[in-house]
Parts: sequence; C-alpha cells; structure tokens
Amino acid sequence: MSLHLTAEEEAMLGGQEGEGVALAMRVIVHSATISDAPRLVEITSAHVDSCLYHGQVSLDFAHRLVELGAKVRVPATLNVGSMDLIHPELIRTKDTAGRELMEAYVALGCTATFTCAPYQLPNRPGLGEHVAWAESNAIVFANSVLGARTDRYGDFLDICAAITGRAPYSGLQTDEARRGTVAFDCRPLGSFLQSELVYPLLGHHIGSVVGGEIPVLVGIPGDVSEDSLKAFGAAAASAGGVALFHAVGVTPEAPTEVGELPVRVVSRETLLAVRRSLSTFTSGELDAVSVGTPHASYAECVRLASLVDGLVLKVPFYLSTGRMTRARLEESGVLRVLESAGVTVIVDTCTYVTSILAPGWKNVMTNSGKWAHYAPGNINVSAVLGSLEECVASARVGRVVLDA
Repeated sequence: MSLHLTAEEEAMLGGQEGEGVALAMRVIVHSATISDAPRLVEITSAHVDSCLYHGQVSLDFAHRLVELGAKVRVPATLNVGSMDLIHPELIRTKDTAGRELMEAYVALGCTATFTCAPYQLPNRPGLGEHVAWAESNAIVFANSVLGARTDRYGDFLDICAAITGRAPYSGLQTDEARRGTVAFDCRPLGSFLQSELVYPLLGHHIGSVVGGEIPVLVGIPGDVSEDSLKAFGAAAASAGGVALFHAVGVTPEAPTEVGELPVRVVSRETLLAVRRSLSTFTSGELDAVSVGTPHASYAECVRLASLVDGLVLKVPFYLSTGRMTRARLEESGVLRVLESAGVTVIVDTCTYVTSILAPGWKNVMTNSGKWAHYAPGNINVSAVLGSLEECVASARVGRVVLDA
C-alpha cells in the first residue's frame, strides 16, 4: 500500500517549514511506511516519553532537534524523567544528563508536566480524538477510559509526532484494530470487585494471558473509579502490552455483549495467586513503602492523608505524583498532613526508574502492580503488593501487615 501525503505534509517533508520539521517528518513517514499506513492522521496532542534518559542517544536526538529549530505544533505534555527537578536532593546521583534531557524537551516547546498520568491534567482528549501518546499506562487509559485514539509511540516517534502534528493512520488509530478479541467474565469475583487491590491483580493476570490482544471485561461495577481503571490498565500494559481494553457498561467503546468472543472466567483464587507471584517476599521487616505508580491522583493523595493523619510512620514512605497535583496538595493543606506523618512526596519521576531508595534497602511494599512488576529488576529490591491500607498499616509498625 502506498502512503498518500497531503500538500502540507509534502511541504514539511521537503523542508519548507525548517530542517527540524523535515527531520521529524522523515521519522513519521518511515514509521507509516513500515506499518503500511495509507495516510497520516492529524493529532490534537502528544504525550512524550523520550524525556526519560536512557543513554547518550537520548540527548543527541533531542539536541539535534533543538539545533534545527524544531518546536511542537500541538500541545505536548512530558512523561516522567530521571530527576525530581523540584527536589533534586532526593535523587542519589550526581549525573546531570537526566536534567539536561528534560530541559531540552522543554526547549522544544513541550509543557513541563513530567507525569506518567497526563489524563489527570486539564484538557484531556475526548472520545474519538486522535492523539499521539507514549508511556504504556497513559496509552491504555487514553484508548480505553477516554475513548481517544493513540497507537503505541515509543521514544523519538512521540516527539516527531508532536513537531509535525501527524501520526501514521495505523494500529489503534483505526476502527478495525479497536475491536475486542477475548472476553473475561469477572462476575464470579463478587464483592472482591469492591476492593482496590483487585484491579492491579486483575490487570496483571489479564495482561499476562492476552499479551497485546484487546480484552473485554464483563462484570466490572458501573461505579468503578478512574483510579481503579488506571491501576488495572497500568498492570495489564506492563504484564503483557495491553494498549486498549473494553469494560462492558463502563468504558465508552465497550460492546454491549461479547458475542462469539472466547470467554475466560476469573476467580478470586486466581487473583490471590497473582498476588503471591508478584510478591517476592510476604513477611518480615520492611525497609520502605512506595506508592503512586502510575502517579497518584489528588483523590488518592487525600485518601492517603486520611489514613496517615496523626501517625508517625516507622519506615520511609514515598508517594509519587505529578507536580500539578503536588501544588494542589500544598494549596489545600493535604501536603502538610502527609509530610507531618513522614511521607516523602516525589514529583517528576518515580522510585523504580531512578536512584531514590537507599542502596541497602531490599524489602519494599507497594500498592502498584506495575511497580511490583518492574522494581525487582530495575532497582534490585524485593516487593510485596498490598492495598493502600495495608501499606500504611505496615509502615506504622515497620513490618509487613496483610489482611489476607
């Protein structure tokens, strides 16, 4: 299939809007050719993950775009970096490359949001809106919960989409690629579906089963919170590569019935087994607690504050969130409650992607399926997965406390 470009796109490719735009357009066109896209699609926003430092090539590409005068032409938010730019003293490294890279993307015109949860920001995309988002949990949330349309865009492709305002019309940008492929009957979980813990467990289980397919969930309560859907999507994306899910009666593109799709039944016993598999230790003393992966919403932070109000926690307790959420916490007084209890609020980054936890710490508790999945390999710790209440109860006594 040949790729059709509009006159405006041909002009960008030919350098009529500058060498920076031409470079970005070459990347987009080559990607479209590889994915057999018939055309490009105009996007309304981008979320850029390339600002997280992975080596010198990360800096080289960003600097080249800056040198060529490139600027984003659609609103572009930034994912987490490898630094907390507001609290640099919390990062246990002297390397300045991470800061330099984050600043380069701001120079390209991106907004300094530095959050993995751009859907918590104002002006999020709506149903059917074409965007180019990177970061796995942001992609699955945009596609599933918001009903916006984005394919998976990795480093460099994301910023090139932001600079050109274009993405290949392929993958999850298209109607045919968004249909569910396998159904999961969650109704046997019963009252367990009211527990926040079920959603990261369910996400990890389903992601492990389907890989990159599109699951359809049956039986999810209609009043399920966005934070629970966030936890589900993040775990499903990290365990398998899920970029879109449908929850019948909940998400905007969900079918009203599963039709002839193959159906798998999910039991409570299956999810408890997932919890055991994600926990590389289950008892004993704790070195730290880390919550907020993906970044905690304001509502989650308020809930944590209600749990720790008046307490003095015995182990270091880290809460990762976006800088805009932190500003709101400070304005409302919630931040004072958290910090008085000993909670350290991290912004711009996350504890599993950079050096924040002390090197000697080994046993860490989290409420995040994504954190439990990645942290043991990324930062060489043992993880135990629990609810937010279990995390607070454990931090209060300095050892693992689980309800079941």
